[in-house]
Amino acid sequence: MEALVTGGAVADLILACLVLEAIALLAWRRWRGTGPTIPDILALLLPGAFLVLALRVALTGGPWPLIPAALSAALVAHLADLSRRFRG
Repeated sequence: MEALVTGGAVADLILACLVLEAIALLAWRRWRGTGPTIPDILALLLPGAFLVLALRVALTGGPWPLIPAALSAALVAHLADLSRRFRG
């Protein structure tokens, strides 16, 4: 279990789940003709994806500048999501 976490595989698994969630939401929208729009789906999933990416870089010993870059991208994506939600 320790190797799963420290090797970054757990972060890969979470990212794969996020991709599957995006595919499921897009399929739902296509099948039902209603549901979240593509920008809504991105606004929902991107902050988490960037956070998990920062986690993966940290766990695998990647280049340290990528960690604050991914965290900053998560913040920007989250603020964009909040802006979209409170605008309408």
